[in-house]
Amino acid sequence: MPTAQGLRLVDDYDVFNGDADGICALHQLRLIEPRCTRLVTGPKREIALLARLPPQEAGRVTVLDLALAQNTQALQALLEEGAEVLYFDHHDPGEVPSHPRLTAYLDQRPETCTSLIVDHYLKGRARAWAVVGAFGDNLDASARRAAKPLDLTEPDLKRLRELGIYLNYNGYGERLEDLYFPPDELYLRLRLYADPLAFIAEDLVFGQLEAGYHEDMARARSVQPVYRDDRCRLFILPNAPWARRVSGVFANALAQADPNLAHAILIQLDEGFLVSVRAPLNRPYGAGDLCRRFPTGGGRAGAGGINHLPESDYEGFLVAFRSAFGVFSQAGSG
Repeated sequence: MPTAQGLRLVDDYDVFNGDADGICALHQLRLIEPRCTRLVTGPKREIALLARLPPQEAGRVTVLDLALAQNTQALQALLEEGAEVLYFDHHDPGEVPSHPRLTAYLDQRPETCTSLIVDHYLKGRARAWAVVGAFGDNLDASARRAAKPLDLTEPDLKRLRELGIYLNYNGYGERLEDLYFPPDELYLRLRLYADPLAFIAEDLVFGQLEAGYHEDMARARSVQPVYRDDRCRLFILPNAPWARRVSGVFANALAQADPNLAHAILIQLDEGFLVSVRAPLNRPYGAGDLCRRFPTGGGRAGAGGINHLPESDYEGFLVAFRSAFGVFSQAGSG
């Protein structure tokens, strides 16, 4: 709701990544700290979302699961115009601005995610949704640790894991048209439920995403790697909506199946590739660093991506991928 702040007419904003982690982080926060806000989000790879906000009209801004390094300039503009910013994230932030109106909860450890950071901030008062977000971010061990106080049955825990995977699956795509549901619409559907198991049982979204996920994953699993060695595998999927939707969750599933291997999924575009990288789950480091070596690349220790890899850079990426995770990296691995 607009409020007077000096001579400014301002709005409150929630700005969040459109994947499972971003949506579940926001859902927890607003279950416990409800607020009327404008929602700003997009497909998972759309990171520089703070630039969408009009600095002169922003009052309180909450940011969830968006790398600060890709939003620094817009963040500084918001702060200079008088906005108060609360920031939660687990990606490499770069240099964090020092400002009295910025409160940041940042944690880059590979075993955490934004949903778990918010869970700690809220002292576990919406824990079940933090578990969903952690499962969606492919952090199964962390999700199970967080779930222990909830005394869930194994079938219920399995359903929360599936929900996290399907919410994450919905976030991938080059454009909104690739997704089953726009992330803001999906959040508004979740917002009605304090219990994720009730959402699973009552909202048709779960069944729609489940069916789409299994159909797309069946197509992906029919694709053979174009490069493989004893440390890493690289797959190329076609230029199709199903491939763009499934790229991240397919990479996560491969990482779960072979936790000692690194995986790269390249989606063919009209020009170049869309890239998802997963470090080995048993050594979850290096994915974000690798992707940041290329324009439009970024991520965190265990997972990264490149929004556009030119075809001319494919060989260079393969060499860098092998160097980061393959035979060349073993000499210094100890």
